[in-house]
Amino acid sequence: METRYLPQDVEPRWQRAWEKEGLYRAGAGARRAETYVICVPPPNVTGELHMGHALNGSIQDVLVRWHRMQGYDTLWQPGYDH
Repeated sequence: METRYLPQDVEPRWQRAWEKEGLYRAGAGARRAETYVICVPPPNVTGELHMGHALNGSIQDVLVRWHRMQGYDTLWQPGYDH
């Protein structure tokens, strides 16, 4: 085992494997190569949900679903920190 990690020696192999298996693709059955991604940060820790949260989530849902219907490879990923 090597004493240190050398990404230039390791990462190209994993990059090829991920691309070969299609692991960078989010949606099954996408008809287009283009992607449409919305990364949603977690809510602030106020503990209060309001209509703005519902509106924002609804708009994101509509946009992702519309792009998916257009054949895009779509991902709506909640929980990213900001």
